[in-house]
Amino acid sequence: MPRPEKVQAVAEIKESLQGSEAVFLTEYRGLSVKAVQELRASLRASGAEYKVVKMTLARLAADDAGITGLDEHLLGPTALAFAKSDPVATAKALKDFSKSHEVFILKAGVLSGTILGPEEVSRLAEIEPREILLAKIAGAAKAPLVQAAGLFASFNRSAATMFQQLLEKKESGELAPAGGESTATLPAEEPVETETAVSAEEE
Repeated sequence: MPRPEKVQAVAEIKESLQGSEAVFLTEYRGLSVKAVQELRASLRASGAEYKVVKMTLARLAADDAGITGLDEHLLGPTALAFAKSDPVATAKALKDFSKSHEVFILKAGVLSGTILGPEEVSRLAEIEPREILLAKIAGAAKAPLVQAAGLFASFNRSAATMFQQLLEKKESGELAPAGGESTATLPAEEPVETETAVSAEEE
């Protein structure tokens, strides 16, 4: 029978998985404590939380959360970055950190139930910031203030789905990188449904 503390740990990881707009898997092997603290601060600024967890527990939590395809990435010294509000900002923070820390590896991500490879996470980081997307949505809507407010609320509920659609458009070449011009229309909205020490041992 599983120990109560193990059951509790799995439940906490599952809650973080289900309560995040996106989750990114990273390998932190070789990073100093100071570097990890720097990364955590950067991720907090993007609205994300960075956790080092045991991989056996993470695999159980992913299974319980109905997330498939992660087992091959949940190996070795892996830490999870939970994007609570803005997947793009979190992906950008991780990518920027990896540029100055060669040992840091972006392994994979989960966005709207889809498994992203490292290249896709990198491309997600290049999508325009949330504020710019909101401004474009507001401009495209050309709606009265009340309708615009409802649109923003809907965006918050379905942010992960929208970012996934934007990523697909970027991969197909329909969406230009930040700073470039694009003739693509924004995707339609769809309704969507304790910090651990760096020295944590993975099983």
